Amino acid sequence: MTESDSSPRRSRSRRRRRARLRRVLLSSLVVGSLLLGVAGWVGFRGWQARAHLVNAAGLAGELSGHLVGGDTARAQRTLAALQEQSGAARRATGDPGWWLGRQVPYAGSNLSAVRQIAIAIDDLARQAFPALLQVDLGGLVPSEGRLDVSELHAVTAQLGEVDATVRRTRSELAAIPDDRLVGQVRQAVVRLRGEIDRLAELTSAADRASRLLPPLLGADGPRRYLLVSQNPAELRATGGMFGAYAVIEANKGRLKMGAQASSASFDAFTKPLKVPAEVRALWGDLPGIYPADVNLTPHFPTAAALYREMYRRSTADTVDGVLAVDPVALSYLLRATGPVRVPSGVELTADNAVKVLLSDTYQRMDPADQDTFFAAASAAVFDALFARKIATNGLLAAFDRSVQERRILFWSARPEEQRTFGDSRMTGILPEQDAVPTVGVFLNDGSGAKLGYYLRQSADLTVGDCHADGRRELSLRVTLRSTAPASGLSRSVLGLARSGDPYSVRTLVSVYGPAGGAVLDSRLDGAETAVATGTERRRQVATVNVEVGPGARKTLEVSLLTGKTGSGDAQLWLTPTATPWTTQVVTAPSCSQ
Repeated sequence: MTESDSSPRRSRSRRRRRARLRRVLLSSLVVGSLLLGVAGWVGFRGWQARAHLVNAAGLAGELSGHLVGGDTARAQRTLAALQEQSGAARRATGDPGWWLGRQVPYAGSNLSAVRQIAIAIDDLARQAFPALLQVDLGGLVPSEGRLDVSELHAVTAQLGEVDATVRRTRSELAAIPDDRLVGQVRQAVVRLRGEIDRLAELTSAADRASRLLPPLLGADGPRRYLLVSQNPAELRATGGMFGAYAVIEANKGRLKMGAQASSASFDAFTKPLKVPAEVRALWGDLPGIYPADVNLTPHFPTAAALYREMYRRSTADTVDGVLAVDPVALSYLLRATGPVRVPSGVELTADNAVKVLLSDTYQRMDPADQDTFFAAASAAVFDALFARKIATNGLLAAFDRSVQERRILFWSARPEEQRTFGDSRMTGILPEQDAVPTVGVFLNDGSGAKLGYYLRQSADLTVGDCHADGRRELSLRVTLRSTAPASGLSRSVLGLARSGDPYSVRTLVSVYGPAGGAVLDSRLDGAETAVATGTERRRQVATVNVEVGPGARKTLEVSLLTGKTGSGDAQLWLTPTATPWTTQVVTAPSCSQ
């Protein structure tokens, strides 16, 4: 082949390459322009969606306040504005440009998550909240000593629909994979999941209550319950030692207070009642011998069943269940009922009830008169609750706060009813499985005194490193501080003084690890300390004796492992005390991030 022949061929080849290059460049330019356009459009719509979602979150908070405050007119206006904002957010995340953006690796998962958030808020705004506004929640609360069963049946269907919507939304949010989300989106998902969990707990409890209250309050025949006062001045795992009790009688929705007495009227049982083997391994036969020790375990159904049986053997009387409250819950109820006067002449208010019942009584009264006063105080509050006409919103707020803090607990002796309650906070069930790793910190007095009123407590839980087997580390820090004086307390307050120094608070701190997890090691004020170990309901337990003198503090540090989990979240379950805990939970990204 001659040079003159090859030259045209090379020229044609170069022209073809240049043409292909131009086509590639042109195509790249078109695609790039399209992608940039989509990205710009998604960015603009994302900015719009974020603004609408922020506005919707603020309006949802306002709506909650209006509902609790009973301001229906403002609630309706706020709901209309919320629906406008949630609908705009849904539209902003639902156009073709946003759909294309969702197909892009990595960024797509974040856009999909924002879309799910918008849908969840809009579904709640259009399906759950309007129905909730139509429900007369007053039907769930006894008024002037009676519950209107016919009104309750009307409420039941509405609450069932609301609960179904909330549970569906909760499941959809739980299905969002959060291992590839950027920090802001992940935080939004986690925050919304927490809010929905809280809402789901409320709607589920209301739904169950609407179905259970008629039979519980005697619609199908008379019922009788033990109302037990827990005394946080002498701490027990569920809140406080079982003290004064009263019998509540219910018949066709009408309630009245029956016989009243004190747990001290029960004799110790020389032949211990049957106690679950795990509880016996931790506490010996104490819960089966002494009424004051039935709730050394944090699992309320165990404590309630033991107490009911002790009551039956001591009085030859049988009740249908046990309802436990504490003075802090009574103070919340007093904010709704208004002040009440105890027969002794003392006026109980929301502000003074805790001090009067947990401190002043022990300082000023003889032991023989204390139980009578406690019984009279409880009866006075519940008489007001049953007899007075009380604003529904205030009463529901008091009940809600008490249940959330586990200050009102209920156990039914009828298994089918107990199963219907599930594992809601009001049952006080220590669950055998965790949706999120949960650590329990439960306090039992070891002083034999009434010094719990002077105890101040804090708990910090930090989520740590991930292990190759799917578990992760947790670090717990519990601090107990005593505000007790160094002198001047009565013999009733100082009690048995088992710590040696009558003014030192001895507390048995039991740390329950996550279900399926482990408690690794414990240190008290930085030094290794003696630990009693055991297991209850698939949770490892470590119990440490902590003694705190007047004005002093002690810090317990515990290392734990979760069971297998993909979560970077964690929760604390704490003994309700006379003053609130100070808590902090430091979460972490999931192990897959």
